[in-house]
Amino acid sequence: MATTQAKANPKKSSGFQGVKNAFFIILVCFVLAVLFFKYILGAPEHFVNGDPTQPVKDGNLMGTVYKGGVVVPVIITLLFSVIALSIERFFALRTAFGKSSLGKFVVSVKKAITAGDMAKAQELCDKQQGSVANVVGASIAAYKEMEATTNLKRAAKVSKIQQAHEEATQLEMPTLQMNMPIIATIVTLGTLTALFGTVVGMIRSFAALASGGGGDSLQLSEGISEALVNTASGILTSWVAVVSYNYYSNKIDKLTYALDEVGYTIAKTYEANHADEA
Repeated sequence: MATTQAKANPKKSSGFQGVKNAFFIILVCFVLAVLFFKYILGAPEHFVNGDPTQPVKDGNLMGTVYKGGVVVPVIITLLFSVIALSIERFFALRTAFGKSSLGKFVVSVKKAITAGDMAKAQELCDKQQGSVANVVGASIAAYKEMEATTNLKRAAKVSKIQQAHEEATQLEMPTLQMNMPIIATIVTLGTLTALFGTVVGMIRSFAALASGGGGDSLQLSEGISEALVNTASGILTSWVAVVSYNYYSNKIDKLTYALDEVGYTIAKTYEANHADEA
C-alpha cells in the first residue's frame, strides 16, 4: 500500500537534480587540467629564454608548479573534479531543500499536522517542493488513506504511514547522496597521488646525487622541486575535498533529521487523533 502511495505521489521537485554520470565531469576536468598544465603553467614567460625545458625564472610560482612533472596534471584533474562536484552538489542540494527555509517549513508543517489540518500541510508541501516536501506529501497521502481504511487496527495503520514515509525517504536519498562517494574517494586519491609524485621526485633527486658532479645540480634541484610541488598540490586537493565532503554531509544530515522529525509527528498525530480505534 505504501508503494502505491509513493507511485501516486510523484516527486514535485523542480530545478537541478544533479549529474548522474560523474564520469563526464571527470573527463572534462582532465582535459582542462592538461590544457591548464601545458598552456598556463607551461607558458614560455615562466622560464629562462622562454623554453619550458630551461630553469624557471626566479620566484615564478607557475613555472615551479609546471616543473612538478607529469603527476601535476593528474592532481589538477582531481582538484578540478572536486571543485566541479562541489558546485554540482550545491545546486542539487539547494533544490532538495526546497524553495524556502527548511527550518521554517518544518515548523509550519508540524504545526499544521498537529492541528489536524492536512490540507494546509499539503499546501505547504506544494509550495515548498524539494525532498522533505516530497516525503511529507507521501506521508500525508498515506495518512488520508488510513483514515478511509476500516479493516485495519490503529497500530497497523500507523505502521503503514511510517512505511510510506520510509519508502518515500528511500526514493529521495539517491539524489541527496549522489557523487558524494566520489568526493570522499578524492580525499584519499589526492594524498596518495601526492605521495606518488613525491617519491618520483625524490628518485630523480637521488639519481642525480648518485651520478655525482656539479653538472647534475640542476637535475637535483628539479627532482626536489617536483617532489615538493606534488606534495603541496596533493595536500591542497585533499584539503578541498575534505571540506567539501564534510560540509555537504552535514547538510544531508540536517535534511535527514528534518524528515525523521516530520515523519514522527505525522505518526504520533494519527495515534492521538484516533485513540478510540482498536
